[in-house]
Amino acid sequence: MSFRSVALHLRAPARSPARGLIRLLLLGLALAALGCSRPDVQLADGQSVRWSQWQGKWIVINYWAEWCAPCRVEIPELNRLHRAGAEADVVVLGVNFDGVTGDGLERLIGLFSIEFPILLADPGVRWGQGKPSILPTTLVIDPDGNLHATLIGPQTFESLADAVGLAAAE
Repeated sequence: MSFRSVALHLRAPARSPARGLIRLLLLGLALAALGCSRPDVQLADGQSVRWSQWQGKWIVINYWAEWCAPCRVEIPELNRLHRAGAEADVVVLGVNFDGVTGDGLERLIGLFSIEFPILLADPGVRWGQGKPSILPTTLVIDPDGNLHATLIGPQTFESLADAVGLAAAE
């Protein structure tokens, strides 16, 4: 059932007040089911996930590109944060700035030895952010789901760990 068909059902006259209430309840449940069945995020490895699975965790979203030399230098630092953060409620995600997908993206992931998940769509609008104009750019999302910081330029493990409150020695 689509949102349009739900809207059409809502406009159809009910034969009795009780039937109308039941119809509204059933349509509300259908809308809720539609919303719950759609994943928020598609990953390069084919997984579909919801942002809610990362609720309560720090999320580090890094924008990178093949042609960006500082991005290539930063990727091992992000890999290190990804490994250290796995047990410390820190999630590292990447976004290919150029929107490369499919085999081309898989090739780049292998070429740059990226260990963290790569998002297929730019999530910046979720936090009121447009596409960055400088690479690399990293969004730091706090455990409550709010934009905590925007880091411009290449980061080190230590600067990334500091941004999420992770001890740099990890």
